[in-house]
Amino acid sequence: MTVEKGLGIWMDHQDAHIMEFTTDPIETSTLFSKFTHQEKEQTLGRSENLMHNKEQHEEADYYKELGEIIRNYNDVILFGPTDAKVELFNVLRKDHRFANIVIEVKNADKMTVNQQHAFVRDYFSKRLLLQK
Repeated sequence: MTVEKGLGIWMDHQDAHIMEFTTDPIETSTLFSKFTHQEKEQTLGRSENLMHNKEQHEEADYYKELGEIIRNYNDVILFGPTDAKVELFNVLRKDHRFANIVIEVKNADKMTVNQQHAFVRDYFSKRLLLQK
C-alpha cells in the first residue's frame, strides 16, 4: 500500500496533535480530551467510582473522535509519551472499518510542534523510500 494520505498524531490522554503529511508546511490541529485534571479532582471529591466511570466514558469519546479523523487516511503513525496511543490502537484494531489502514505506534517524548512535524516528515519520508 502506498502512502497516499498519511497522518501523524502525537498524543497523550489530555490532547492529540493531528498532522497531515503533506508538503511543507505541515499544519497541526489539536483535539482535547474532555476529561481534564480539574474535572478529575471535582469528580473524585464526590466518588472515586463515579470518577472512573466518567473518565472511561470521556476517554471513549476522545478515541472515537480520533477514529473519525483517522478513517480518512490510509497510513497513520501514533506517537507520544503515554499509553494513550496503544489504547487508541487497540480500540481501532477491534473495528473492521480500520482493517485497511496501516497504523503504527511509536514511543516518543514530549516534543515541540517543530519536533513533531520533523518526526512525521521523517517517518513518512522513510516509508516512501521503502516503497520505491
